[in-house]
Amino acid sequence: CFFSFLVNKHKPWIETSYHGIITENNDTVILDPPLVALDKDAPVPFAGEICAFKIHGQEMPFEAVVLNKTSGEGRLRAKSPIDCELQKEYTFIIQAYDCGSGPGGTNWKKSHKAVVHIQVKDVNEFSPAFKESVYKATVTEGKIYDSILQVEAIDEDCSPQYSQICNYEIVTADVPFAIDRNGNIRNTEKLSYDKQHQYEIMVTAFDCGQKHATEDVLVRVNVKPVCKPGWQDWNKRIEYRPGSGSIPLFPSIHLETCDGPVSSIHTTIELQTNYIGKGCDRETYSEKSLQKLCGASSGAIDLLPSPSTTTNWTAGLLMDSNDIIFKFDGKQGAKIPDGIVPKNLTDQFTITLWMKHGPSPGLRAEKETILCNSDKTEMNRHHYALYVHNCRLVFLLRKDFDQADTFRPAEFHWKLDQICDKEWHYYVVNVEFPVVTLYMDGTTYEPYLVTNDWPIHPSHIAMQLTVGACWQGGEVTKPRFAQYFHGSLASLTIRPGKIESQKVISCLQACKEGLDINSLESLGQGIKYHFNPSQSVLVMEGDDIENINQALRKVSYINSRQFPTAGVRRLKVSSKVQCFGEDVCISIPDIDAYVMVFQANEPKITITGMDHFARPAAQFESERGVILLPDIRIVSTITKMEHPVEFREHDRANKQVVVEEMLHNLDFCDVLVIGAELDPEQECLELDHGELQGKHLDATNSTAGYSIYGVDSMFSYEQVLRQLRYRNWGTSATSDRKFRVKCSELNGRYTSNEFNLEVNILHSSSSNFMDHVNHMIVQPQFLQSVQHPEGSVSAVHNSVVPSVATIVIIICVSILVFVITLGVYRIRTAHQHGAAEHEGAKENEMDWDDSALTITVNPMEKYEKPHQTEEESEEEDIDDEEEDTTSAESDDSEEEEDEDEEEEVIVQKGDKQNATRQEQLEWD
Repeated sequence: CFFSFLVNKHKPWIETSYHGIITENNDTVILDPPLVALDKDAPVPFAGEICAFKIHGQEMPFEAVVLNKTSGEGRLRAKSPIDCELQKEYTFIIQAYDCGSGPGGTNWKKSHKAVVHIQVKDVNEFSPAFKESVYKATVTEGKIYDSILQVEAIDEDCSPQYSQICNYEIVTADVPFAIDRNGNIRNTEKLSYDKQHQYEIMVTAFDCGQKHATEDVLVRVNVKPVCKPGWQDWNKRIEYRPGSGSIPLFPSIHLETCDGPVSSIHTTIELQTNYIGKGCDRETYSEKSLQKLCGASSGAIDLLPSPSTTTNWTAGLLMDSNDIIFKFDGKQGAKIPDGIVPKNLTDQFTITLWMKHGPSPGLRAEKETILCNSDKTEMNRHHYALYVHNCRLVFLLRKDFDQADTFRPAEFHWKLDQICDKEWHYYVVNVEFPVVTLYMDGTTYEPYLVTNDWPIHPSHIAMQLTVGACWQGGEVTKPRFAQYFHGSLASLTIRPGKIESQKVISCLQACKEGLDINSLESLGQGIKYHFNPSQSVLVMEGDDIENINQALRKVSYINSRQFPTAGVRRLKVSSKVQCFGEDVCISIPDIDAYVMVFQANEPKITITGMDHFARPAAQFESERGVILLPDIRIVSTITKMEHPVEFREHDRANKQVVVEEMLHNLDFCDVLVIGAELDPEQECLELDHGELQGKHLDATNSTAGYSIYGVDSMFSYEQVLRQLRYRNWGTSATSDRKFRVKCSELNGRYTSNEFNLEVNILHSSSSNFMDHVNHMIVQPQFLQSVQHPEGSVSAVHNSVVPSVATIVIIICVSILVFVITLGVYRIRTAHQHGAAEHEGAKENEMDWDDSALTITVNPMEKYEKPHQTEEESEEEDIDDEEEDTTSAESDDSEEEEDEDEEEEVIVQKGDKQNATRQEQLEWD
């Protein structure tokens, strides 16, 4: 009854706003101010008490509970776990309710609405994670970067404290890199591509709660070389094997310009061969052979030949025997013997030479004489000379008064840098008086200075021609050499009466190696190119880089010699680049490479044929004589070592030697006389010069033998040698002759075996028998030589043809048989009595038994010379007995003995008529 009269006059009161914080994964909310509701109806029961707090909002995860109704204290708590990552803040409305006017809660009142703002406090539950699994970057060597790349990590925590990345760190030790707190990686030192192409480093991250990433990230930094303009993809060493033809030097080359604005490229390729032979790889044949090969006029006189018995004036000079190069050190000179060069060279003649010469020592250098024709005694006049003075080439030609009596050109001067560049050059002085023209390396040069002089007064003083110095025969106490030459000379020739053509000069100095371009027609239209005369320098120019690349890939090296000079040939490629409107353009480094030329397989030249024969003297005395080498054969072979596919170095038994026949030229073959030289009054070697026509061959003849020279095939030499004949019209003084054949390639670099031939001259009656024997021997030999061309021919000859010792033995045996027969005859006659019985026996003995013997009459005996000596007759008798011994093998010994006795009786009787008849009998 009391409570019914209570009146609920006032509504509860709360703060207008609240700020709360709740920790993630916790249900307690800490409010500021605390949640407390007041009611003015207190302490009236129910009306002054707080019964509830209500939250207004859609599905708020919070609830408010009353802790004390009287004090109005309440608590705000989460109905379920709060996740900051899902929602960081909550805002809602809360109101307080009193208990009403009675126990049933009727007439309750509510407070005004208060705003509650709750923040969720984050917990550092997540670790940082990188956005990329791998980071990559590329840098250029030699540079320091502020930032190479940036790595980035994230944290899924919701608060700035735990969600932000506060630091990065490089885990990999000893790397030239650093990282800042923002993830920027930089290099701490300059990187080198040669030192290391790539770096791999591991990086981790920390959030502001110092929690690090669970997985470190890989950072890969590639280092690329600094872009250097230049030629790329070329080999420094290029290998060349003889017979390879033309091989490309740079098949994969290309030019790197580093994106420079290139407008044109100028490239020079130089093959440096000045240290090979005489400036490059040339044919090393003798000067005579080369001139014949190039079609030069005949009559050239070699003033610097290889030393020999006939050309001994070069014996004392310093010489490189491989290339016939003579070195003059300023102390040597050579006198050319009289008669080698005619005194009158006429108004037309040619001087050719190879010369290597450097600067002369001293400020005022003396003349250095190459060739000089001066007075031998009394005076010191120079009639003609070729010399070097202060790097100028001077040719002097003084006419005699009987040739000219006016002021005429006498000295011709040329000033050329090549005279003193210490390199080999080929000089040709063509004299067509009064015009003198110089060719150097095939290029024409006119003299820059010509001086005139009076002719030389006539005299009877002999002249001396010298090389390497000039002979001073007068104006000195003792004649001596002067004006010595310093340098090297080779192939010095003089050709009287003729001058050489430009074509021949070019051929004589042509290099056999050089640069080449494969497939000229495939070069781009924008490519310009130019070769120097010797093809050792190639210049190419173009606007397009790719066209230049393609053109340079076609540049090749070629050596046309079958046996090239082995060794290194240096290559140099220099380039100049022009750019569009750029004062400063890229620079292209030079290429330094080399060609390695391998040694050719050395050929083995073998000469085979019939090495021994005999012929009747009449054949040697005939007009055509006897052919010496009817079946000569020249073969060249090379030996190669081949191995099986699975060959091991220690297994030497598997090596296979392969011999291959090869074809190449020869440059001379000499047929030399062994023993005493030929007597020109009764014997000679002959060859029809028509046999040389159509071939690059020539020949010289002397009492020492026959020499065929010139560059031609082995077959051509065989053809000529097979026509060489030997004549002897004084055979009575000669019984045999021996010859030796030897051939050469490359002026003696490769030589054949020494093929020896023995020729026997058969005299008088023995000729018939020996002819028969020779025919029996030679024919089987020919058949066997076809079957065994290399080795067995000479062996068969030696085994069949009787040697001198065999003939002597046969003669001795025949004499012994004759003596025995004579003794038997005397014993038998001692027992005979009476002249009638003796005469009857004689008549019986003249009844010849022709069952085993055949008597032939030699008609040539009638023309025997009347002054034939008794020794020759005795030799014929001995030969007859020897033939009897041979032909009567089918008869028994008694018949042979009786016949010898009958022959002896006829001779002893001294009947002149019977003796004459006996001389006409010849045993077959």
